[in-house]
Amino acid sequence: MDLRESVKQISVAMNAAVVGQEKVVERLIVALLADGHVLMEGLPGTAKTRSIKTLSSLIESQFSRVQFTPDLLPSDVTGSDIYREQTGTFEFQQGPIFGNLVLADEINRAPAKVQSALLEAMEERQVTVAGQTHKLPDLFLVMATQNPIEQEGTYPLPEAQMDRFLLYVNVDYSDSQTEMAILKLVRKEKASQAPSPPTPVAQDVIFEARKQVLDTHVAEAAERYIVDLVMATREPDKFGGNLAKWIRLGASPRGTLALDAAARAHAWLNSQDFVSPENIRAVTPACLAHRLHLTYEAEAAGVSRTDVIDELLKSVVPV
Repeated sequence: MDLRESVKQISVAMNAAVVGQEKVVERLIVALLADGHVLMEGLPGTAKTRSIKTLSSLIESQFSRVQFTPDLLPSDVTGSDIYREQTGTFEFQQGPIFGNLVLADEINRAPAKVQSALLEAMEERQVTVAGQTHKLPDLFLVMATQNPIEQEGTYPLPEAQMDRFLLYVNVDYSDSQTEMAILKLVRKEKASQAPSPPTPVAQDVIFEARKQVLDTHVAEAAERYIVDLVMATREPDKFGGNLAKWIRLGASPRGTLALDAAARAHAWLNSQDFVSPENIRAVTPACLAHRLHLTYEAEAAGVSRTDVIDELLKSVVPV
């Protein structure tokens, strides 16, 4: 089995376990191939935790979970030095951030000091404790979740941290047909009748797949389209439509890099040797939505970031 088939096998198994969330599964696989992190926002019970746990079970990896609460300390995430009385020395005890796939559950429930403990880990792939730097695993993905409707006791994520998530995924409730499939699946699982998961894929397969993703060709016209999309969020008055009325602050250079990386991963997943405008358009909502700041006028009118992305894709066309 070649690399692409091995990765597609992960997607098939995830879609069988996470019913009706094909878009969520695709975004997680894209983030895995692009070596980025995911911010997932959705109502309770929409399989956010199940998604990352299922992905972890399908790869030879260590899964760890951090339940963010107002009383959480940075050391609860990164780990800390422990004094060993037997030897009279301090020994570093790793925290949950040293897992391969890390679930930061309800990340907006912890204060900024704890949230900032993730910044170095997500960007530099290391943590520094008591002046000592500790490297994180080569396979490292953070999936953070937050509840969009419950704001009591929460702390908005710092903009610098939002920008470090490669993708933003909004998870909605499923339709009635999917709900019926979920009901039957969970019933089978409780009765131990669910099919056994496939053999976990080795980490080396993911690393080799990432090399092929990096080799996916991006023509100059596609690069120009990526840059135009980002520039339209910074200079919306030059692109017409409602963009200037809706966007207060556009995407940073990380938005450009995210579009490039995610579009290449999307093209590779679809067995393409090059990035097309369709690949770029497919990942634009996930790459740019959380990087846009809307005007007060847009918020007052009930304009969502999804509406802004739709307008952006209408206003900017590939050359």
